[in-house]
Amino acid sequence: MPVTNEPDDSSKQLAERVGAVASLCAVVSATQLSTSIYELVLRGNATTLAGTPGNDVMIRLTDSKGRFVRRRYSVRALNEAANEFTLWITVEHEGPGTIWVKGAKKDELVDVIGPRGKIALDPLADWHLFVGDASGLAAFYRMAESIEVPGRAIFIVEIDAADDALSAPFDEGLGVTGIFVDRQGRSMSDPEGLLRGLAAFELPPDLGHAYLFGEFHVMRVLEKALLDRGLRPEQVSHKAFWRSGRSNADHGEPEKSEA
Repeated sequence: MPVTNEPDDSSKQLAERVGAVASLCAVVSATQLSTSIYELVLRGNATTLAGTPGNDVMIRLTDSKGRFVRRRYSVRALNEAANEFTLWITVEHEGPGTIWVKGAKKDELVDVIGPRGKIALDPLADWHLFVGDASGLAAFYRMAESIEVPGRAIFIVEIDAADDALSAPFDEGLGVTGIFVDRQGRSMSDPEGLLRGLAAFELPPDLGHAYLFGEFHVMRVLEKALLDRGLRPEQVSHKAFWRSGRSNADHGEPEKSEA
């Protein structure tokens, strides 16, 4: 990306269309936290871009063919005082984001659009169930950290390596249950591990809300499983972050077709 003080014109136009903001941010650091997760810290217009818990940002990158594409990543944390925000980027599968974050350099400029995303914490829920793979951890933890106490957060997350079971600090008054499921070599689109995790957990009796973030096919199966267990459709929010066997579209999300 050429050095400039402004984001690309295409980013400005896209941001205007989706009701967001386009900014150039500087890389503060890129650190490998675990086998599958890198932590990327960016500086610039942080409070606006990071939005509210559950939001993500869109980053403009170059793919292996030299084309500009965009990839979306959930915001893990916001440091307003430092004008910085943090992303957790998973690298289990090869793609423009994986290649870029592994080689990201301090002070490198990044073209960012944010905030993006429509799923927010349900303020009426007594308990919050977060289910998905490692790509959802950033959003899960940031959303859970915003739960008012007393409240309850339940995590059922499938991981590919033991060190992907990253933890987070929570208020002492928050009830937290964490279940990490070892994928054990199953296909990325196989829901069996998370279905077993759900089956092993009895849903609390009061009002709750489930948030499903992860692989396209797995999210659909999990949604049906939760509805079968008595949750109403309005109690389940789901978003496919990626799709096994396919690259995300140029706008950063997986194609929605069933083919």
